[in-house]
Order: sequence, then structure tokens, then C-alpha cells
Amino acid sequence: MRIGCQRLNSRFIAYRKALGLDDGLDFHSFRRSYVTHLIEDGWDPRFVQEQVGHEHASTTSLYTCVSSDFRTRTLRRHLDSTLAAALQPPTGRQA
Repeated sequence: MRIGCQRLNSRFIAYRKALGLDDGLDFHSFRRSYVTHLIEDGWDPRFVQEQVGHEHASTTSLYTCVSSDFRTRTLRRHLDSTLAAALQPPTGRQA
């Protein structure tokens, strides 16, 4: 027996309402969450893109809604590595 999308969606809506969750939560939210969690867990963006079947990385980026904590950690890591590289003594001879 096949269960159609309409049936799944109506069941999901019933559960969502019973749990008092936001009306904006839909099945597609799970797809966006999957992409976001993979990115936040450090999976290669190209792998994530292929996982969800997007032809273009820009499409996958639309699905990614990373947390502010993730953004802060990522920015901190890049700033720290940039600063460390800038503070390294020059190598080689200078004319």
C-alpha cells in the first residue's frame, strides 16, 4: 500500500498542531535542517550539495540556516588563523 504525499502532509499537520508547533514548520523544514546540521557538523559542502541533489551550490546555500553560535565559531577560527599568519616572522632573505 502506497501512502501519498497529501496523506503524509495532513498527518504531519495534525501532529504539529497537537504539539503546538509553529505553522511555518513543514516537511521541507526537515530537508533544510538536514543540510544545516551537515554543514554545522563540518561535512564538505560539495558532499552536502550532492546529498540533497542540487545542481548548484548556491541552491544548497539557500537551505543552510546556521546558528549564530556556528557563525561566531567559524569567524573566530578564521580570524585567529589570519592573525597567527600575520604575526609569523618573515621567512627567507629580504633585499
